[in-house]
Amino acid sequence: MKNKVALMWGLTIVCFILTVIFWFLMNNQNISYEEVMATVTNTSSREVVNKKTHNKTTFNTVMVKYEGKEYELHNVHTLTGYYKGKSVKALLSNNKLYANEEGIKSTSMVAIIYFIFLFGTFGMLMLSATYTSKLKQKKKELGGE
Repeated sequence: MKNKVALMWGLTIVCFILTVIFWFLMNNQNISYEEVMATVTNTSSREVVNKKTHNKTTFNTVMVKYEGKEYELHNVHTLTGYYKGKSVKALLSNNKLYANEEGIKSTSMVAIIYFIFLFGTFGMLMLSATYTSKLKQKKKELGGE
């Protein structure tokens, strides 16, 4: 079991290092987009309440029209400034429209890999801590301490 715990801590450290590397890659990547003007066609807001914690989360949706096609404007944090008929600046990338550069960066392959390693690091940290605790308890029971 001792080797298993050491392996888990090693994997945790590797996941953490890769998380940091991909964070830097994600934030320093060159993104390509075209700045365009689109017209707001519809806005909506939906509030979801967590039944356990009673915390509220608001999901905003902004629909825009650009070159005769309707798109959802991704990564809109607030509906302020978006009303029907208004022309707004949008960033066109990979046939999707975004409200800002962060929206493009956070949906890239590098960002997806970053989030996988981020969650993997937390998962491995929890597993490693749990198994370390079990190992210490086992040693204590056997009179090893």
